[in-house]
Amino acid sequence: MAARKFSWGTNSEKSAEPPARGLLGKLGQRQPTASPAATSKDALLLLQNFEESGRGWFWSTDAEGRITYLSQSVCQRLGKSCDELAGKDFVELFLKPDSSEDRQRTLPWVLMRQSKFDDLALQASETEEEIWWAVSGRPYHNANGEFAGYRGSGTDITEQRRASKDNDRLATYDALTGLLNRHRMAKLLESTLSAFQLQKRACAIMLIDLDRFKQVNDTLGHPAGDALLKQVADRLIKVVGDKEKVSRLGGDEFQIILQDEEDRGNLGDMADKIIRSLSHPYSIDGSRCIIGASVGIAVSPFDGQSSEELVRNADLALYAAKGSGRGRFRFYSSDLLQAAEDRRVLEEDLRDALARDEIWLAYQPVVNAQTNIVTGFEALMRWNHPERGNISPALFIPIAEDANMIGELGEWALRKACEQAATWPGKMKVAVNVSPIQFAKDTLPKVIKDALAVSGLPPERLELEITESVFLQDSDDTDSKFQLLKDIGVRLALDDFGTGYSSLGYLKTAPFDKIKIDQSFVRGATEPGSRNGAIISAIVALADALGMETTAEGIESLDQLDLIRDLQVSHVQGYVYSQPVSNEQLLAKCEAGDWEITPAGPAVQRGDRMTMYRKIGAIHENHYYNIVLRNLSVTGALIEGIVDVPLGTKFVLDFGDGQLAISTVVRSMGSQQGLEFEERLVNDGNGGLCTSRRVSPYMMAAAGMPISNLPPGYYDDVEKPVGSKALPAFSTAADWKAA
Repeated sequence: MAARKFSWGTNSEKSAEPPARGLLGKLGQRQPTASPAATSKDALLLLQNFEESGRGWFWSTDAEGRITYLSQSVCQRLGKSCDELAGKDFVELFLKPDSSEDRQRTLPWVLMRQSKFDDLALQASETEEEIWWAVSGRPYHNANGEFAGYRGSGTDITEQRRASKDNDRLATYDALTGLLNRHRMAKLLESTLSAFQLQKRACAIMLIDLDRFKQVNDTLGHPAGDALLKQVADRLIKVVGDKEKVSRLGGDEFQIILQDEEDRGNLGDMADKIIRSLSHPYSIDGSRCIIGASVGIAVSPFDGQSSEELVRNADLALYAAKGSGRGRFRFYSSDLLQAAEDRRVLEEDLRDALARDEIWLAYQPVVNAQTNIVTGFEALMRWNHPERGNISPALFIPIAEDANMIGELGEWALRKACEQAATWPGKMKVAVNVSPIQFAKDTLPKVIKDALAVSGLPPERLELEITESVFLQDSDDTDSKFQLLKDIGVRLALDDFGTGYSSLGYLKTAPFDKIKIDQSFVRGATEPGSRNGAIISAIVALADALGMETTAEGIESLDQLDLIRDLQVSHVQGYVYSQPVSNEQLLAKCEAGDWEITPAGPAVQRGDRMTMYRKIGAIHENHYYNIVLRNLSVTGALIEGIVDVPLGTKFVLDFGDGQLAISTVVRSMGSQQGLEFEERLVNDGNGGLCTSRRVSPYMMAAAGMPISNLPPGYYDDVEKPVGSKALPAFSTAADWKAA
């Protein structure tokens, strides 16, 4: 049917012709010769043309809000005929407003008040596409002055709303990856911590920095870098499971917020999963590239209660993770500020270490697994610091890499190893590690030739250990570099096999003579249900098929050695045969000829024990003891400082930073006690151990231990005053957990 006629009634009368007002009135004034009837007719035609143009539409209702007129164009947009819509409630054409919107600006509210309104933004209901209109209306009355309904107009503002929505999205989301941006994440973190502080809930954040991303930008270009960042974002979302918890802070930095998560076992597992996921190869426009990632973790309220403090401490943890060799995660601890300063001092000292003859080489025997005869040695760099003694390579090698000193140190180690190996009796080989930075240099073949020529060492006695990371660039000159090295006559060993993520395809062309099985596969291989044995067996089969030898690293127990022998691994390195020895000790052992070593060690694998000298606390009943931690493993510890403690005594060890571990005395030897933990410790991401959970500072305050920076008014409902030295008698694990 035709649309209903628009009734232009006034307070005193109804008329089929609208009064000339506004623009229409002005148009009429410009035509003084036209009659009033002609002017009204022209005005109606103009309104009809305006409707048909689609730039606007008209509507009217009766006193009950039922539709009496609606432009044809609106009926079509709604997918209805005008007959279907006539008589329907006008408000049903639109979606109900969001509950957060000002109630006084909703359509039902203004219609109920019978007041005029202008440009009310309303979304059409029951439409496949999203349609928005700006609707205006005026009430009108009958001849008796009674309210008779509404008349009004509307314009389509869909495109403006979309543009506004896009602008809002740009303000809160990263345009490249679609993740939350820095501004939005900062507001989310601040509001979360504010609410959680009052509710005494935990919140963790992770800061993620991509390793080697700059190389992708430099070699493949910024468009490739942008494509890589998008893939990184997708992988992070897949690991975390919620897009609204992940943000891109800018560049190659990302942040994750994890509400109600404080278990460092879970956090460590997620961080490790993130690192492994982001380290898998990427395909960018037909090019294959591999990057890495480092993660810093901080948890509120343990590591900070404001957003600024928490982010700063997570950043310190990230810096420590990158400083420990990259591709790692690290939890924040209160000693990181001092550790950063120590690292700076060590870097300065390392620059002069070679000149001062503080760097030297130790040699770990490589033993034939079947005969127990030493066939060669791996050269391991050591640093004897004049003040701090022996510095672990795990500490100073990453410093050397970051300070661009690894090339100089690596070249020195190569020359020194060749020089000393040339004096060894027989045909024992020497293995020297070659860093990816060294391998990438065009001068490497010349350095090797010079070292061999000066020392007189036959090339076949030099073995270069190269990790899978040399294939990260997948550049065309990698194969030619390998060929140059093989032309010299040296042997090549693939180190840490299976810990990287490169394709096995390179084994078809790279001329390796040996595959070294990383100790991470050896550890736990003898435990029930472990799949490591099957992995080792597969590596051995692969090596045999390619005509390569195999060496298993990190063998420390007799049961591990038996497994390795059963799996037909050809060579073994590890403490079950010998710790690294000096060149002088090596010469003395080999003076009589072949060095045969009888394996010795624990019968079965046990948790790694870290020797240390660290002051900690021990809580028993209502006493707090200052003790010394002598060694630590995931299952127990050796402490010193309390005399003649009975077996079965319960202690709560206080490692600091809220780390409390319930333990039982299982060995008592005068002033030393062997403790067994009730819950295993977890990896701290830096080669150390930590408790899975920490005791909240809120709970510690309730126990009477002085805690700073707690929210104002917290102590109002705490029985014990701040600073009280009285401690509850945690005589059993159940008591402690109940607290």
